[in-house]
Amino acid sequence: MALTLAGCGDDGGGDDKSKDPQKSSAPQSQGAGSQAPVPSKGQSPQPTEIIATLTGEAGVTLAVNSVRREAGGFVTISGQIKNTGSQSYQNTAAWRGVELNGTGESVAGATLVDKVGKKRYYVLRDTESRCLCTTGISSVDPGQVVPFFAQFPAPPTATSEVEFSLPTFTTATVKISG
Repeated sequence: MALTLAGCGDDGGGDDKSKDPQKSSAPQSQGAGSQAPVPSKGQSPQPTEIIATLTGEAGVTLAVNSVRREAGGFVTISGQIKNTGSQSYQNTAAWRGVELNGTGESVAGATLVDKVGKKRYYVLRDTESRCLCTTGISSVDPGQVVPFFAQFPAPPTATSEVEFSLPTFTTATVKISG
């Protein structure tokens, strides 16, 4: 599966850097036409440690596998969205949030809250206002698992825990590693 993910979404720009946010040392944008790969029904990526599980509507869950402070001043959250329900989940438009209009199908509505520093962080954007996050999720079929990532400005290094939220899901407190 890792080889398949690395090969998906090539925008022809000649950049041979890995599209895997887990291996990136700088924010990577999902450019127009290079949406996050969406596994077919029944196919699932290899899960890692589950740090938190957020419960959503209609049996949809979000498992957070990693919350890492990266070089360059950002935090990458990655995990998996899974539909454990019996019907296709179509309410993914709520996930893009209201921060910017025209963001398309994405998880740009995700936020981090530093309760100690009293600050909310929104998903990073590239110079063309595209989110540095998973894009292209229009629905999640029953049993389908969709890889998820979002990158945020890093809170101060003294901040070790933040609240993570995505519209339609519960909120979870997660510890930042790295």
